[in-house]
Amino acid sequence: MRALYAFGLVVAGVLSPSWHAEQPSSLSPSLWSFLPRLGARASMPVLTTNHFQNMPARIYYFDDTPSLLYFDGTKGDVYLSADEGKSWKLVDGVPRHSAAQLIEHPFDNRAFILTKETKHYRTGDHGKTWRSFDIPLMPAWTATPLAFHADKNKAGYILYQGIKCDKAGIFGAGNCHEETWYTKDAFSDKPKLLMSGTSKCIFAHSSKDFKHDEHSDMIFCQASETGSENGQAVEATRLLASNDFFGDDRRVIDFGIGSRLSRGVMAMGVVSKFLVVAMQDLTEGSQGEMVLYVTVDAKNWAKAHFPHASNSKLHENSYTIVESTTHSLAIDVQSHLTRGIGTLFVSNSNGTYFVESLKDTHRSNFGYVDFENLVNIEGVGLANYVQNAREVDGGMAAMMKLKTVITYDDGSSWSPIKAPSRDMHQKQYACDTSDVKRCSLHLHSVSNTHNIGRIFSSTAPGFVMGVGSVSEYLYTYRDSDTYLSTDAGHSWKQIRHSPHKYEFGDQGNIIVIVKDEDFVDHFRFSIDSGETWRKMDLGARIQPIILTTIPDSTSQKFILLGALGRKEQAADKRYAMIHLDFAGMRPRKCKPEDLEKWYARGHSGHECIMGHKQWFWRRKKGADCYIGDKFKDPESHSEHCLCTDADYECDYNYVRQGDECVPMGPEPIPEGVCVGDAPNQTYMGSSGYRLIPGNTCKKEGGVIKDERVKKDCDKAQPSEGSVVHQTFEFPSSVMSHAYFRKSKTILAQLNDASIWQSSNEGYTWKRLYPDERLLTFYMHTYADDRAYLFTATNRYYYTTDGGRSWNPAEAPAPPNHLDVQLLTFNPVNSDYLIWSGQVDCDENGNQANCRVESYYSTDHGRRWTFVEKYVKKCGFTRDSAFKVDQSSILCESYRDKKGSQRTFTSGNPLELVIGSDFYRKKEKLFDNIVGYATFSEYLLVAEITPSTNALDLQVSLNGNKFANGLFPPDMRLDNRAYTILESTTDAVFLHVTMSSIRGAEWGNLLKSNSNGTYYGLALAHVNRNTPGYVDYEKMIGIDGVILANIVANPEEAGYTLRKKLQTRISHNDGGSWERLNPPLRDSTGAEYPCKDTKCSLHIHGYTERADPRTTYSSPSVVGLMLAVGNVGEELAPYRDSDTFLTRDAGLTWEEVHKDAHMWEFGDSGSILVIVNDEEATDHVQYTTDEGLHWKEYNFGIRIRVISLSTVPADNSRKFILIGYEPRERSKSVVIHLDFTALTHKKCRLNLQDPAHDDFELWSPSEVRTEQCLFGAKTWYYRRTRTANCYVGELDRPKAEIREKCQCTEVDFECEYNHIRNATGECVLAPGALALPNDDTCSDDNDGYWYERTAYRKIPKSACEGGRRLDRGESHVCPGFRAHGSLFWWTIFFIPFGFTALVAFWYYRRGGYRRGAIRLPDAYTFSDSGPLATSRLDSLVHSDNSTVVFSEEHPPTARAIEAFKEVEKKIKSEIIASRRRWDGHEPRMWSRAAGVSDTDLTKFDVITDLVSVRAGPTTYGVIILGKIRLPAINDDQGEGFIHVRIHDPPNQGTEDVVFHSLFTDEGKRDADGKAERYVAIQTNDVPLEFFNE
Repeated sequence: MRALYAFGLVVAGVLSPSWHAEQPSSLSPSLWSFLPRLGARASMPVLTTNHFQNMPARIYYFDDTPSLLYFDGTKGDVYLSADEGKSWKLVDGVPRHSAAQLIEHPFDNRAFILTKETKHYRTGDHGKTWRSFDIPLMPAWTATPLAFHADKNKAGYILYQGIKCDKAGIFGAGNCHEETWYTKDAFSDKPKLLMSGTSKCIFAHSSKDFKHDEHSDMIFCQASETGSENGQAVEATRLLASNDFFGDDRRVIDFGIGSRLSRGVMAMGVVSKFLVVAMQDLTEGSQGEMVLYVTVDAKNWAKAHFPHASNSKLHENSYTIVESTTHSLAIDVQSHLTRGIGTLFVSNSNGTYFVESLKDTHRSNFGYVDFENLVNIEGVGLANYVQNAREVDGGMAAMMKLKTVITYDDGSSWSPIKAPSRDMHQKQYACDTSDVKRCSLHLHSVSNTHNIGRIFSSTAPGFVMGVGSVSEYLYTYRDSDTYLSTDAGHSWKQIRHSPHKYEFGDQGNIIVIVKDEDFVDHFRFSIDSGETWRKMDLGARIQPIILTTIPDSTSQKFILLGALGRKEQAADKRYAMIHLDFAGMRPRKCKPEDLEKWYARGHSGHECIMGHKQWFWRRKKGADCYIGDKFKDPESHSEHCLCTDADYECDYNYVRQGDECVPMGPEPIPEGVCVGDAPNQTYMGSSGYRLIPGNTCKKEGGVIKDERVKKDCDKAQPSEGSVVHQTFEFPSSVMSHAYFRKSKTILAQLNDASIWQSSNEGYTWKRLYPDERLLTFYMHTYADDRAYLFTATNRYYYTTDGGRSWNPAEAPAPPNHLDVQLLTFNPVNSDYLIWSGQVDCDENGNQANCRVESYYSTDHGRRWTFVEKYVKKCGFTRDSAFKVDQSSILCESYRDKKGSQRTFTSGNPLELVIGSDFYRKKEKLFDNIVGYATFSEYLLVAEITPSTNALDLQVSLNGNKFANGLFPPDMRLDNRAYTILESTTDAVFLHVTMSSIRGAEWGNLLKSNSNGTYYGLALAHVNRNTPGYVDYEKMIGIDGVILANIVANPEEAGYTLRKKLQTRISHNDGGSWERLNPPLRDSTGAEYPCKDTKCSLHIHGYTERADPRTTYSSPSVVGLMLAVGNVGEELAPYRDSDTFLTRDAGLTWEEVHKDAHMWEFGDSGSILVIVNDEEATDHVQYTTDEGLHWKEYNFGIRIRVISLSTVPADNSRKFILIGYEPRERSKSVVIHLDFTALTHKKCRLNLQDPAHDDFELWSPSEVRTEQCLFGAKTWYYRRTRTANCYVGELDRPKAEIREKCQCTEVDFECEYNHIRNATGECVLAPGALALPNDDTCSDDNDGYWYERTAYRKIPKSACEGGRRLDRGESHVCPGFRAHGSLFWWTIFFIPFGFTALVAFWYYRRGGYRRGAIRLPDAYTFSDSGPLATSRLDSLVHSDNSTVVFSEEHPPTARAIEAFKEVEKKIKSEIIASRRRWDGHEPRMWSRAAGVSDTDLTKFDVITDLVSVRAGPTTYGVIILGKIRLPAINDDQGEGFIHVRIHDPPNQGTEDVVFHSLFTDEGKRDADGKAERYVAIQTNDVPLEFFNE
């Protein structure tokens, strides 16, 4: 028995306030000709039409009967049909308009009608008669107020969930609570109170699959422990159990975790054979996560464990238990910031251990997951995933790209759906269907339903249908076509263009389809399993809403519900219910000889699925008969198969790496195993594989992969407080290694042209493609899970899933040997690539015409298009912060494109060309450059000027207009070398070389204004090395903190070639610099010999690091830095240095260890690891209290360590050491260090009770003399130093600004051409000229502009008021602020022709003449006043300040008439707007997801225009209107659109024009992103003026 629901979003939206059904209408005269003659075979089906006023809230078929119910939820009536929908009547015995819910008994073929009162109704004869029963309280506000017993002998056992309120009533101020009542005779007896204060109760025997031996009367209740009637916090809720209806037996289920932690029960339910309970995690350190406990016997409970390899967490409303089998529980967890993306997990046989099945699954905003199993075909299911999940999550892609995959092994593996090679007209598709990765069949699924019942299949064996597209990604529903498979999804064919609703009958022998989304007057059907199709008129024009038949699809009769067109509607005839009867179209019932065995087939043609062959009897092709076994489900038959590799999957805590399952780390073992100190102990552990749950393959004679294997106890997970390691020796030396971002997978490149991969943080390693010479690898710059391996040929390999799988691809040319970057990437679309390979070259990059050519691809390397030749550098102009057209390409190439590129000299200059539309529209920017870089929000070009042959810096903020970088007179670039340095504070830092003497190199650090054009001296004599690297580093996590080393003896160094280095620090982004404060004592407690004021701390910088990725600070530990250095007058050699730490962003330091060490941060600072960096060692030292105490761990062999690293986010407790044994330098050794067992206690963050958690709220202001940093007091959450806990994946709140500060000297830096003198004041540099005054007025200058001074405000500073050193004499602003309100009241009425004059004035005033280039900086704003060019329309268009609107009020007759005039235009604009927004930002119309265009625009201005506002202008009346959308009624309430129309003066309404729809994007952030996207408003949103 199964109830059928109309799709919720559609039904809720079109329920009319007055529902009514008429008696069945007679058959349309036009259909009489199709009736069969008695005794003759009918050539067409027989149609019977009835009419209803309203759509059903529910259609319910009584199991194995022809009876069904039609529930009119709005009007509160229920109708009965006893002949499968052919005729209808109101049910007897139920008062009109009283029904509130229709609920079926899932085990006894009874049904119940619940009202909003205390009298309800029951039928036991399939709806023919209904009897009333009373219960003392009304039903609770839940979808399932009744719970049933699964035992046929106890079918009368029912639980009733009701709600009881005090005298104030439901909608008053009184309190309400829920109670559970019970009956043992289906309410024929007097119901009794079970318990008060409940949320939900169920029988322990409430599912036929949930089988156990517990008492037959056992009940579980989610309730407060005391049964209190008062409201309880969720922390007080328990799971209670009783075997005697909570009489004497009343038990608290503690799940084996004790009384305290077993509170917080939030939900429970039976899924297949599993009872699942969701609880709030009350353990210390929990951040609102939920935990699941599962039982399969109602007695023993186990916590559901998700793999460590997954970052998914359970939060309320963030997980969905999807359709599961009797051998595996399936859960989809929201795993991204974007609500519509999750991860699917499937469990072992008892539902406790989960493995990741499919990443990036597509979820609706309501949690519905695009996943469905095929009916009766074991192990086969379809799912949709978001291919561009990372881009969507990062805001770099507006539209999700959905792809459909199919599984044949219950989710253990997934593959694309092989598309048909041709469409229904035998035409080829636009994509190559032989390439399933880029061209396959994709289908709309659960999140976008268009019918009731299941999406793809029914009990008809092997028959599957869907609406979708053959393409790279799923098209929109309207642009999709209809497809059929008759072999359980193995092969498909297109049966019709455009989307259709579909249904199966007679076990698949009859298929009915009707076109969806539009009004139609016909349907099509097939009576030969989809081989041929016929068309038949409906006798009416309808928009189809529901097409269905009895749930087991064994009948030959269907019902089609559709909305009538407006002209065919009557007050009580809005919907047509058409009964389709195919019973007379086949001459006879099928005999055994008409049937054949049909085997369910796997994706490779293998007939074994889940360890057995599955087959059904089906009608033979061409047999002219019908099955006719109505109400008898097709029977499945099985034949067991021998086990193969495909029958196994990775066990818990193992992850797939290529074809193997490798451990994520040491294996957990049971208590009592591996105890004591006896040597050589072993245990029986996992092989890494398990038989797929539910798989029934025969192991004898087959493959056996899940047998336990003997393992050494030292490989098992250690006891708490222990550290373990794993050693791996490579056959050659490691040249480079890198982690996938946000991943535990590592790639390592060896000197022998091999690349190795570890998927478990270095615990085990596997060589990739052993038969290939792999030259190097690239990690995708922007996509976390993409990487590329390069051979010496055109072949390369790529991964899009973080190394779980690799795929071959062909490049347009072999890798180049001319030092040109091989691959460049696009920050917006990760499929966009630019390849630069060598052409006409030998293997060493020689030959007469050897050159580099660049090609681009927009489909991740499937197709390549030529860009440019003789290339030095080609890349996308767009960068993560430099936001220009993503199709724009910048190429730096040689002017004379002939000869060998390797031999080119300065006589063949490099040109810079920009090309839009993927280089199709080219423009040369510069004739002679040294190079270019897109850096932060700047495009910087080093140009060689033709007249002087000197070096100039050109800066652009948009890639089109450039401005010269202006430098102090004695620091012009000319022919100096310069280095562009890291910046995150709206300014460019540039190191200009002043001394290039080898061994005595140094330069000046310059800082720009906010647009990168004016450069002033920030720090002189900054150290650099011969390759051009600079001792400069910004602290991670706190803006404005910079460390740099200066050369203290610049003149002397030029002669002695010995630089004396000293360290300086800035806390205001280079505005001022200080020495590092030295500690008074060293790590042994001894005083330093250097004690006078010349002494300070000096640390070794960037120029001395073997690994440039090593940093002083970490993104996960705010305020903390580690460094190697010394206390003295100058920096000592590295080997004579010690290790220092700061916890306050460099204000104070302490020595934490003697000698120079490498360091690494782990687990957000809960563990720091250091290792000797001066000589070979066999141990590391670690601290869990940030250096207060150190412990040593010996890893057994002495190696010279060259690298110490962990995951890029520094949030893991696993590290790798890479080094070599002194006796074997040619081979690298990797030591995997695992500190996860040091503590099992997770850090706790409690924002409500911060005094009792493991975090502190810290600010640099606490220890600074200057309380403010960048003009604000900012506070950060970080783990307290002595907390004995681990942080893990804990999400900490972002830094918060508690207080803005008044401006002081530290908020300012020297203006262009100014330097600091001996007293620290900014003065004009000798011989320099000051910049001219800028009289541009900004919005925060109070109507004045100020003359320039020697200072400028640091762009990053948020200070307000105080000392404004950047402001000289004040002047009244011209324009807007120089005039009073009377002037502006007048100017708004100046004739429109004045606009041109104003535009010309501003054009000249602002410097926007031909040839002028002006970049906005901190002192200029493009919208500085009403006369700004972007606001010229304010003089000719009305706005909220120039039009006085009436208050919002119900519409007058004239307003209705005006809106009625443009009603069609409004509807067409709604559809157009929705399609435009769905193409790039689906959130705008997300409330209409799943609602057809027709339903969305099914409003009538006469009844649905609810309020208006009017405002007179000189050119007519502006009318704002709020229109109800009947199709939208969701959890936010009813939906409305706001419309603006214009009624010109002195005429009627016939000339009313539509103006715009309100689409709310809210405010925009600094990156131009909107804070929200809302087109459909709620009723409480006021009707305000808008100007779209």
